Amino acid sequence: MKLSVEQIEEIAKLARLELNEKEKKMYAEQLSAVLDYMEMLNEVNTDGVEETCQVTGLEDVVRSDRAEECPSEIEEKIIENFPEKIGNLLKVRAVFSEAE
Repeated sequence: MKLSVEQIEEIAKLARLELNEKEKKMYAEQLSAVLDYMEMLNEVNTDGVEETCQVTGLEDVVRSDRAEECPSEIEEKIIENFPEKIGNLLKVRAVFSEAE
C-alpha cells in the first residue's frame, strides 16, 4: 500500500508533528513498507486458530482485600509514634485534592 505525501501530512497533523518535505517523503516510503508487510500477513490462513491474548500461562495473582486484627499493644505503639493524630485517628496527606 503506497501512502501519498498528503496522507503522511494528515497523519503528521493528527500526531501533531511538523515534518519537512524530505521527512514526508521518507516516512511515506517507510510507512508504505510497513503496511505492505502487514498486507502479507493477511494472506496467512488463520481458520480454526483461536484468539490469543497472552500465551505464557501467567495469571494475575492478588491477595484478598480483608482487614486483619492487630494486637492492641502494637496498635497503641503505632498511634503513639504517628506524627499527626487526633485521639486514635491518624492524620495523613490528602490522596485526592481539588483542581490544582
